[in-house]
Amino acid sequence: MPLPLLREEVDEVIAPGELGYFGVLPGHTPFLSTLGVGEITYRVGGAWQHLTSFWGFCEVLPDRVSILAEIGERAEDIDAARAEAAKARAEQALKAIKGEAGYEEARLAYTKAVTRLAVARKRRG
Repeated sequence: MPLPLLREEVDEVIAPGELGYFGVLPGHTPFLSTLGVGEITYRVGGAWQHLTSFWGFCEVLPDRVSILAEIGERAEDIDAARAEAAKARAEQALKAIKGEAGYEEARLAYTKAVTRLAVARKRRG
């Protein structure tokens, strides 16, 4: 069962929808979206924070955004060295593929590792 990764009043949210990124400000028109693999960014005042998001759902209401993600990580919780090693393994797996078999799994592993690295590099100072 997914646990809340964040419960905070924010000024803006940008999330990776299945068909592309979308942004939400207070008073937004309600909608429901599936989430893909990517980075969730949110702003409190002038400070941006970053999370990973790997699949899920997002419900936007005029006064609230609810995100249920299969996997979500705060930038400060990501082990960059481990993500770098996962990226190297995924790159090797992609190079070793001799056809379509296994390509999607390797591509997804690479995308997840690169996303984790990108978010980890944006952690709070």
